[in-house]
Amino acid sequence: MKNKGIIGSIIALAVVLIGVFAYQMGSRQTDAAADKPAVKTVGILQFISHPSLDQIKDGVIAGLKKEGYVDGKNIKVEFLNGQGDQSKLNSMSQQLLEKKSDVLVGIATPAAKALANATSDKPIIMGAISDPVSAGLVKNLKKPGGNVTGVNNLTPVDQQIDMAKELFPNAKTVGMIYSSSEENSKSQIERAEKKAAEVGYTVKKYAISSSNDIATITQQACKETDFLYIPQDNTIASAFQTLINESDKAKKPVFVSVDNMVKEGGIATVGQNQFELGVETGKMAAAVLSGKSDPADTPVNVIDYGDMIINEEKAEELNITIPAKIKEEAEVVKGE
Repeated sequence: MKNKGIIGSIIALAVVLIGVFAYQMGSRQTDAAADKPAVKTVGILQFISHPSLDQIKDGVIAGLKKEGYVDGKNIKVEFLNGQGDQSKLNSMSQQLLEKKSDVLVGIATPAAKALANATSDKPIIMGAISDPVSAGLVKNLKKPGGNVTGVNNLTPVDQQIDMAKELFPNAKTVGMIYSSSEENSKSQIERAEKKAAEVGYTVKKYAISSSNDIATITQQACKETDFLYIPQDNTIASAFQTLINESDKAKKPVFVSVDNMVKEGGIATVGQNQFELGVETGKMAAAVLSGKSDPADTPVNVIDYGDMIINEEKAEELNITIPAKIKEEAEVVKGE
């Protein structure tokens, strides 16, 4: 009986010790969970795949990281690509809301508009939007007033046309190809048309309704003009090689508006670094996550400058002489 009493006491003591240990471990886990910061979600919606927008997306991730927000560590990045389909953009906007995104990023005007149409509460950061006021995304660049702010990449059109005039001093007619469904593209063409007329060019505009029109329209434009001017246009960018194939056949130079398009066959641009535009976008998203800014009273970051870039190989191929002044100031690249 005495042994049984001792054994019972030992068992009771063991139960107590186990209970105390379990309580302490549970307490530690609770404390650790309380100390661990909550992982926030960044929802990124991209309009379509092409090098320029892909670079912006990569820049957004890099910009977030520069501000201390790392995917898989203290944030979760949910990325969706509409591949140029408006109905997909609308449904994907809802998906990002369902994933409880703390901040949303729209890359290209259609994506940003789809997000803005989906919510008036969640903060939205525009990823390099050419004309956010005309697109109805913000009321005012200095005081957006709603749940949307971000980066406005105002293409340096005047610099572009001035550079084109130096490259093609004997040209009389410029053909401007753009997508009739893209507000950003139409806005840039209006500015470019005005500047081109000021420097003495006759402007012929060619609107496409989809990428299927690019080959035929480019053939027509090459017959009727001395060189082509391409705005920041997602539809054209997604099928840019088709345009270059046709312009090369006609031996007509193509002046572009995006840096990477020079490598892809354009002859030159005064372009903005798409990756850096994305970095600035990512930084603005990080400021919202940290509570340092609110879209309603955060001015849109207007980037209206660029760097001269020329494709010397393309110039030689088309028998175009690059003026020494431009060569000294521009970045010279080779075609891909």
